[in-house]
Amino acid sequence: MRHQAAIASYDLAIAIRPDFVEAIYNRGNSFRSLSQHQAAIASYDMAIALKPDLFHAYANRGNALSDLKQYEAATDSYDKALAINPDHEFLSGARLHTKTSICDWSDAENEIAQLTQKIQRNERASPPFPVLALSTSVSLQRKAAELWVNEMHPANFELGEVLKRTRTEKIRIGYFSMDFENHPVSFLTAGLFESHDKDKFEVYAFSFGADTKDEMRIRLEAAFDRFMDVQSRSDKEIAELARQMQIDIAIDLAGFTSGSRSSIFALRAAPLQINYLGYPGTMGADYMDYLIADKQVIPQEVQNYYAEKIVYLPCFQANDRQRKISDKVFSREELGLPESGFVFCCFNNNYKITPSTFDGWMRILQQVDDSVLFLYADSEPAATNLRIEASQRGVDPKRLIFGDKLATPEYLARYRCADLFLDTLPFNAGTTASDALWAGLPVLTCTGEAFASRMAASLLTAIDLPELITTTQEDYEALAVELATNPEQLRAIKEKLDRNRLTAPLFDTKLFTRHIEDAYTQMYQRYQADLAPDHIYVGQPSA
Repeated sequence: MRHQAAIASYDLAIAIRPDFVEAIYNRGNSFRSLSQHQAAIASYDMAIALKPDLFHAYANRGNALSDLKQYEAATDSYDKALAINPDHEFLSGARLHTKTSICDWSDAENEIAQLTQKIQRNERASPPFPVLALSTSVSLQRKAAELWVNEMHPANFELGEVLKRTRTEKIRIGYFSMDFENHPVSFLTAGLFESHDKDKFEVYAFSFGADTKDEMRIRLEAAFDRFMDVQSRSDKEIAELARQMQIDIAIDLAGFTSGSRSSIFALRAAPLQINYLGYPGTMGADYMDYLIADKQVIPQEVQNYYAEKIVYLPCFQANDRQRKISDKVFSREELGLPESGFVFCCFNNNYKITPSTFDGWMRILQQVDDSVLFLYADSEPAATNLRIEASQRGVDPKRLIFGDKLATPEYLARYRCADLFLDTLPFNAGTTASDALWAGLPVLTCTGEAFASRMAASLLTAIDLPELITTTQEDYEALAVELATNPEQLRAIKEKLDRNRLTAPLFDTKLFTRHIEDAYTQMYQRYQADLAPDHIYVGQPSA
């Protein structure tokens, strides 16, 4: 998209007419699209000064502040937008997500209930992503996705139908993402891209994120047959490019995450389009043909709650067997941990920590003497709020230890100082669960109904540790206490994890690649045979 040219035009218009509110506001939107958040906020502030009831400016100012992780200021800006227009589309959910990002749970139960009721009434109350962390209901998540996609990214037939192509020797695969950099999605998929069978597939990257020039970006640029930086192109131009290159299968690695561009797929970039990895749920869009999953994350009895046809792999998650773990041996002291005592940990994003999950964690700490909980805090307000919440539940806030952000090899090595990873519900650990398992740390999870609530169970199944999967909060808490107070039992699990780490399927990159290539081949063959997409089962019996 030509945001720089747009900004130049807005500047000219504002120079002629300094009170041109629409130009000032839209300039802010262009700055935000370029991730120039401070400049965006300055433009929104100018627009608000000229027109104090411009609720869109308050809302997008909140978005920019949230991008900068200034969550308290973002919430305040959202509140001002909602005070002017209480029915502002999708803003209630964005505001609640911003609050939960700093573990501000004031009136959380009531706000979640209200948001749920609005979505059930078909009100455009929330983007779909926040709902993943608020409810395990697969039907609610689908409805939120459909409301979003129908309003923001409806099917667009401007480019017409994709013309049927004759069968070719190689299937052309296009991966679309803004995260081809040091990012969790790339940490998982780098080995997949490198392992593709280049005799059977041509593999292309469509990158609409910033060129970070970091170590992962350099690695990925070498992994593809062709790596294209399309950040400056419009959604239409990117879809046209994919068509010109005769991409057979387009894989959206972003879904509804921050910076995604679903409208590329609404324009139909390829005859077959797949939702994979970045967004653990249905996109609710009829132009997304398949969703890559497994029988753990999407049991067959809930298939109908997903708009896409399901591709059942043995395990849904790609993993990179080459991930480096630092040789650094951390002392407890340098991590702020006590010299002795059991260390529970969870390095999931703070918005995944719900009041009910935290209640359970505090009950566990109260039953395990001298134990601590090692967490990641995205911001100081999050750490402060969690300490307050611990105190209110009768737990010494000093028993919460917060880890700093580290380079990935050191971050992985730090897991070795913990004894047990405690997962979150309704939004499970995904990359962080495989991080912990790769570093040798057992992960305890509790499953729910939806994809996002079953991810860790999938990973534990793929590494043959089903004994760490629970299905009720009571069992989850009881097993956490049991493992913390029975050293021999936990040691046996760690030894099993160590044996399975390089032999079980979870971290077998080449095996995963063969499975996903089998899926790509089956969907391509169906397309060539003029068959509509249908559920695909790889490496296992069908229904």
